[in-house]
Amino acid sequence: MLFDQIARNKRRTIYVLIGFCLLVMAVGAAVGYTFYNSAPGGLITAVILAVGYSAVMIGNSTNVVMKMNHAHEISGTNQYLDLQHIVEDMALVARVPVPKVYVIDDESPNAFATGNNPQHAAVAATTGLLAKLNREELEGVMAHEMTHVRNYDIRLQTIALALAAVIGILVNFATHFFWFGNRKSDSKSGPLEAIMMVVSLILVILGPIAATIAQLALSRNREYLADAGAVELTRNPQGLIDALNVISDSAPMKAADASSAALYIADPFKKKRSWQHLFDTHPATPDRIARLQKM
Repeated sequence: MLFDQIARNKRRTIYVLIGFCLLVMAVGAAVGYTFYNSAPGGLITAVILAVGYSAVMIGNSTNVVMKMNHAHEISGTNQYLDLQHIVEDMALVARVPVPKVYVIDDESPNAFATGNNPQHAAVAATTGLLAKLNREELEGVMAHEMTHVRNYDIRLQTIALALAAVIGILVNFATHFFWFGNRKSDSKSGPLEAIMMVVSLILVILGPIAATIAQLALSRNREYLADAGAVELTRNPQGLIDALNVISDSAPMKAADASSAALYIADPFKKKRSWQHLFDTHPATPDRIARLQKM
């Protein structure tokens, strides 16, 4: 079952990459046509941005994500030895290489894993998590993160994060151009051009929304799977249950980066649950706990 899930995640990575690339290309063409009267120019720009930014994120995802969230590495130091030992233990049980360990100076308890694959993975925990959880609870959280590493969720989410960011860059460019630039026009006009303009504007507006929905849907699904994996590794669902209760009852994080919120074990900003849950970064904590209690 676990190996089947890993294989599905690898295949899903390809599907997500193709789907996001097509969406990036469509948004780029729409931006080019709407604001510069050149869909091919916008398409080429989008492809260049997508290739460049994705290469940076995929090839250097750990450093990029950790800097975005103001984390500092503690691996190989005498700092937070209990955390390092727990990570080593959970990695051993999960049969993955020991990831690099980072700490984020934030009083709100939370944690996440990132990287391109298990050989280049890293985990981060906030100082609030280390202060408020006991060893049993911390083991549950780190087992959850090791499951993300083992199942290649970290690669899937890194790709989604990178390409969603590219769409955001394109839309920000379009917004800036709308206020400070002038659209070049040609002598041709008519119903077809008007329709294309409307379609392009819709793509520019809805592109980021579509990318966000896809990214967050992936995040919610992978949290349930990682919860189940944590129980398998620790044989103790109560540790993760207690940890989730502590995390959900805490104040929002201050150091978290909004674009990487889906990476955390729980929503770092404690936003109210949205309409039909389309824009929730995580499943509801009561739903996660209910599933854990049945294990």
